[in-house]
Amino acid sequence: MFHLLLTACLAANPAICAERLLPTSGGCEAVAPGHTQAWLERHAELVGQGWRCVPLADLPSLSLAEVAPGVHVHEGAVALTSAANGGAIANLGVIIGSDGIAVIDAGASRAQGEALYAAIRTLSDLPIRYLILTHIHPDHSFGAEVFQEAGAEILAARSFTPAMEARAASYMESYARQIGAEALLGTRIVLPDRAVAEAELSLGADHVLRLVAQPTAHTDNDLTVLHQPSGTLFTGDLVFQGLAPTLDGSISGWLEWLETPPQARQIVPGHGPAPLPWREGAGPVTTYLSNLRDTIRAALAEGRPMSEVINLPPPSGWVGAEESHPRNLSAAYQELEWE
Repeated sequence: MFHLLLTACLAANPAICAERLLPTSGGCEAVAPGHTQAWLERHAELVGQGWRCVPLADLPSLSLAEVAPGVHVHEGAVALTSAANGGAIANLGVIIGSDGIAVIDAGASRAQGEALYAAIRTLSDLPIRYLILTHIHPDHSFGAEVFQEAGAEILAARSFTPAMEARAASYMESYARQIGAEALLGTRIVLPDRAVAEAELSLGADHVLRLVAQPTAHTDNDLTVLHQPSGTLFTGDLVFQGLAPTLDGSISGWLEWLETPPQARQIVPGHGPAPLPWREGAGPVTTYLSNLRDTIRAALAEGRPMSEVINLPPPSGWVGAEESHPRNLSAAYQELEWE
């Protein structure tokens, strides 16, 4: 099967170009003219510079490891977002059932979403029925449009849409600075088709997923996904390994969630090696957040101002702690001073 690649350039700066993969059905050559024109009409900031049809083997593709029957994981880089990694730092999931596919998180850009799509197509031609977004952060959600175009229904927690609408403009601006305009070329923020509190999705009799929106913790829109047959729980960023956690919700709510082990045989954290047993996976982030809470409570008891507290040294052993820890101190201080 051949796949459609369109060379697209920024209308405002035609020197910035990249090839974009456009999911299609039917023969590539036959549908390409109309498909590329329609796509460019939806991406008015871009101009086309020609298209070509290529075999699957010629497409950039992410690595996927099978961690349980039908359950595949791409491990992101344990690093802060940068131009060098294109923001591809989050773990992404793919579940292939007997009659369809679900994707868990879409990656940091249109380009990474396309590479995930190509990786899926090396494994299966089944329809991609669902894209499940575990929370709004760009490294997990910015590749979503590729899967929308492939026909997937996009699901997320109820609070995802208002949270994303409030931050979309700043996210796009900051991500362009961090990874570069070429890496972000063609990336558009896509909102969910369906908001869920709890839901079950079937990909066939042997592949049932349970989705649960969590109370405010890492963010106010965290969603977990349990593959029930294998007991594999995709935690999103409720669990970090290696990369320093980022607090964008409630430290008290996050610790409360971590206090109750889930009914799962293994977990796939949002960042770091996967899969892991619950205790090994959740232990480091629990310790970090507990120490953060205790540090802030002690500082508040001593009457220390936030301007002083945010300069406390970060803990060792976490990648990116120099950047993330001061923000976490600030967020925890603002929450806990009202206890």
